[in-house]
Amino acid sequence: MAGVSLQCGDCGTLLKSVEEAQEHAELTKHTNFSESTEPVLNLVCTSCGKPCRSKTESDLHTKRTGHAEFVDKTSEATAPISLEAPKVSDDVAMGEAGDSSSSGQQEEMVVPEVDQKLLEELEAMGFPKGRATRALHYSGNASLEAAANWVVEHENDPDIDEMPLVPASAKKSEASKPSLTPEEIKKKQQELRERARKKKEEEEKIKEREREKERIRVGKELLEAKRIEEENERKRLLLLRKAEKDEERKALEKVRQKMEEDKAERRRKLGLPPEDPTTTVKRSAPVVEEKKSSLPVRPATKAEQMRECLRSLKQNHKDDDAKVKTAFNTLLTFAKNVATNPNEEKFRKIRLTNAAFQDRVGKLKGGIEFLELCGFEKLDGGEFLFLPREKVDIAVLNTAGSELNSAINNPFFGVL
Repeated sequence: MAGVSLQCGDCGTLLKSVEEAQEHAELTKHTNFSESTEPVLNLVCTSCGKPCRSKTESDLHTKRTGHAEFVDKTSEATAPISLEAPKVSDDVAMGEAGDSSSSGQQEEMVVPEVDQKLLEELEAMGFPKGRATRALHYSGNASLEAAANWVVEHENDPDIDEMPLVPASAKKSEASKPSLTPEEIKKKQQELRERARKKKEEEEKIKEREREKERIRVGKELLEAKRIEEENERKRLLLLRKAEKDEERKALEKVRQKMEEDKAERRRKLGLPPEDPTTTVKRSAPVVEEKKSSLPVRPATKAEQMRECLRSLKQNHKDDDAKVKTAFNTLLTFAKNVATNPNEEKFRKIRLTNAAFQDRVGKLKGGIEFLELCGFEKLDGGEFLFLPREKVDIAVLNTAGSELNSAINNPFFGVL
């Protein structure tokens, strides 16, 4: 069977004639062509009459226009291909006269005519000739802006740089459109770049918002995990203290039982009858009372009073560790300032109505009581706390500092 098309050996494109092969070679620089018995498809859109040379081209046309019905006219236009280059004849009229008879055999595909001025301007903007021609043709030669918009919308099409082809019978001359000045061309280029830049900025903003949401989510999860870990640690410490107390109670009970057993053993060795439990209880009651009344009661030391005051302060505000720590540090500062500069009255006088003092110490139960244990006294109807110079006791202040340091640095202070 004679060849009905030319196939490019570099890209596999099927071409109808030597003229198309030459044009394809100029556009792609491909030079390896051979005859093929596979005809070039001629799928004509029933809606707009656009011919498509391949299934890929018809799919792209359907994607762009929504036209999905095509008539296969491949067999009507298929004819043996002539490998001779076309000759220029003076008798053009004779050729035109025979168009009517040859059109029924094969419909010639040609490059559509577009506005040459608009084409030159698009090329000056950096677009390839095939892309510029295709953009002008499918945008209807409306304007430079319409063609540029078409390029932006179809820049991912695989055939965007191929020269468009239309039937010779459908070729129409486009009306000449007013050209743009170089300044207007630059302005259009700037608008296209500005549009692309804004689109990129919007995408970056969306990505940044998503990243910020992710950071916030991770931060909340970390805080919640830290809170749970601290809560579990606190419960563990409480259980540990409870277990220690239970062990201590059991040990004391064992000692008491051992003492009872030893006492019963001594009575047995002495030949005495076993001790009646009811009698023991009645007899031991006055003995205990006599021991209690006979033991002297040791008064609590200043250090014990301060420690108990600090423990009470922490127990009363155990739900706010930060506030308790701030109060301890503030009290330590007061004691340290007076101990270091006992002659400075400003360190020995505190206004109770001061907002900062109230927030850190005054509002917390136990704060003012601790300062009074350090020697401070209320003056002027309770408006000031004042420590007279002659009542400054460095030993008491050092004790206060030691108790405060212990309360601050000991993580188990006041837990139980």
